[in-house]
Amino acid sequence: MKRDKSGVISLLRGILLPLAAAAVLLWFAMAVDSLNSGRSEEDLRQLEETLRRSCVACYAAEGVYPPNLDYLKDRYGLQIDEKRYTVRYTAFAENLMPDITVLENAP
Repeated sequence: MKRDKSGVISLLRGILLPLAAAAVLLWFAMAVDSLNSGRSEEDLRQLEETLRRSCVACYAAEGVYPPNLDYLKDRYGLQIDEKRYTVRYTAFAENLMPDITVLENAP
């Protein structure tokens, strides 16, 4: 009778221990993926905010908003990872804030 209990216990250990380890690893992988997703959204938000601040700095210094992104890159040192992001920059007039849209490219 004792032999049957120890056999069942060792069988359960042999099954439950790997299942528990797999569940912990799966949970960890999901947590890391969630963090990466949140970081990606934050990076996108920060780039858009940086673009807007650069436009306002240009307006404050020169009295006009920049006509295009190249102007900000050349004169204000703006850097954009163009492999990762697509920026749509539409300037209406020199005295109106440009329409800025930042999209993340598909990997």
